[in-house]
Amino acid sequence: RPMARLTLSLSCVDYDRTRAIFEEKVRVEGCEIIGTPMSPEEAFHRAFKFQEFDITELSMSSYMNLVAKDAAPYVGIPAFLSRMFRHSSIYIRTDKGIEAPEDLNGKTIGVPEYQMTAALWVRGMLQDEYGVAPADMCWRDGGLEQGGKIPNVSLNLPEGVELETIPTDRTLSDMLYTGEIDALMSARSPSCFGINDKIVRLFPDYRVAEEAYYRKTGLFPIMHLVGIRRSLVEEHPWLPVNVLNAFVAAKEICYRNLAKVGHLFTTLPWPVDEYEAAKALMGEDYWPYGAVANAAEIEAMTRYSFEQGLTARRLVPADLFAASTFELAKV
Repeated sequence: RPMARLTLSLSCVDYDRTRAIFEEKVRVEGCEIIGTPMSPEEAFHRAFKFQEFDITELSMSSYMNLVAKDAAPYVGIPAFLSRMFRHSSIYIRTDKGIEAPEDLNGKTIGVPEYQMTAALWVRGMLQDEYGVAPADMCWRDGGLEQGGKIPNVSLNLPEGVELETIPTDRTLSDMLYTGEIDALMSARSPSCFGINDKIVRLFPDYRVAEEAYYRKTGLFPIMHLVGIRRSLVEEHPWLPVNVLNAFVAAKEICYRNLAKVGHLFTTLPWPVDEYEAAKALMGEDYWPYGAVANAAEIEAMTRYSFEQGLTARRLVPADLFAASTFELAKV
């Protein structure tokens, strides 16, 4: 008689680094996984509002906000499914006197959700690198392309930070198009970008800026982590490490595929050259999982979250991740 397995639901993006789990080339030991690929926005909404999934991709910033309130329904594991430099995520109007990051001082900035991880990193980078603090700007939140967006978490921002929600029949993209806001911080490119020639990126050559930022800081910004339903972790303490091991194994398969030169795994003409360039700049395992390997990024994120008023206390890694995931067994 076969051993019984836990049947668990999984929601995350079907990234190249997670695909082996969806395709069952990698298993979570002791589990049968029912995978539902979806966009990050949908996964976050369904996880934070309704806790629909057993294992799910989560916004790191929103998760930290809930952990600080002792209200997180999920326990984190340090598999960071999404990472991205965010210099490319700042869109400005050229007729508002903005030519450099310092020029954002006094300007009105749109953001889909104030606490979203992309904006957390952009605000932290602007303060650390250019001396522009969140209170130096006026903030407007709301739907990027659809009106009536409601934030996933509630906020209690520091005194001096002005945040207002735009009317429910308006969108941030439209308000940037009309000039009612001066700039926008968004993980997704707004639809007005490329249509209105007055709307450009603050860092047009963002790859150069982002590589310089990495060389200076050593930070590869983390966007998303994986969470496991807290009640499951309490009942099955072996689960966090087994899930983390599966995501690590799936990423290793992705690395091997990226390195293949006989036939190209990615639909780009020079993906192997890009892979080698990333390793040359950032190291062999340039997309590391694990709390220890990401200590600098986690320190920055917990500091930014506390300084920006998104968490009422300064979190430490032990607050964020299952204790068993800090030191995996070695052979």
